[in-house]
Amino acid sequence: MEKLIITAAICGAEVTKENNPSVPYTVEEIGREAEAAYKAGASIIHLHVREDDGTPTQSKERFKACIDEIKKRCPDVIVQPSTGGAVGMTDEERLQPVELNPEMATLDCGTLNFGGDEIFVNTENTIKNFANVMNEKNVKPEIEVFDKGMVDLAIRYHKQGFIKAPMHFDFVLGVQMDATVRDLAYLVHSLPEGSTWTVAGVGRHEIPMAVAAIIMGGHARVGFEDNVYLSKGVLAKSNAELVEKVARISREVGREVATPDEARKILGLK
Repeated sequence: MEKLIITAAICGAEVTKENNPSVPYTVEEIGREAEAAYKAGASIIHLHVREDDGTPTQSKERFKACIDEIKKRCPDVIVQPSTGGAVGMTDEERLQPVELNPEMATLDCGTLNFGGDEIFVNTENTIKNFANVMNEKNVKPEIEVFDKGMVDLAIRYHKQGFIKAPMHFDFVLGVQMDATVRDLAYLVHSLPEGSTWTVAGVGRHEIPMAVAAIIMGGHARVGFEDNVYLSKGVLAKSNAELVEKVARISREVGREVATPDEARKILGLK
């Protein structure tokens, strides 16, 4: 079995210091959390950025400042900006970090209910436009999937030439689709041959889904964007604690953790 790629989603756009005081907002905080997660075993930093007061932003300048800080601390880590942004942002706002030519960026392949009255909108034209921009800049999309229909859409857009193979998927479970091994297996078995995948379980599902990925041969995402607890009722002191937990479990069952360069090879980035 190939080595495990651990992605650290260090801050997200919705979680705040009220949820966990260690959630990073400033450039220095984001750099520090990314470095600690990297040293704990993360080869990918999934990046949202904030203003100093915690307001989510897709500002190209803010992304550049944060990426520069991360790369100064851990030059070989893969930085994966989010094009999801926050609910209500325009397509033009959301695409800004792709202008910085990162190795990877996220590509959400469908619209979903995000809680309450919040709807995260990704129209067919939005998805195709984002894919075209990423293709032009040679940015590998991580296809964000919240239910089975988004897998089907990604395959359709691949057949139409908008998404290149081999495709890499991130299953975000516990939002719109249940976070169970049954559901994860269903998604995995729906993928085209040669695809790679990561799973992100939201809230209490984070570690169980990571463990399932370890056993099933996929990859795992953890971090404050999805979950702020190390265990029931115990806040994680850092993203690194969550990464360390998954890395330890993986090594204990005989699966080593990938370095950034090993992750690049697995994902076809080099």
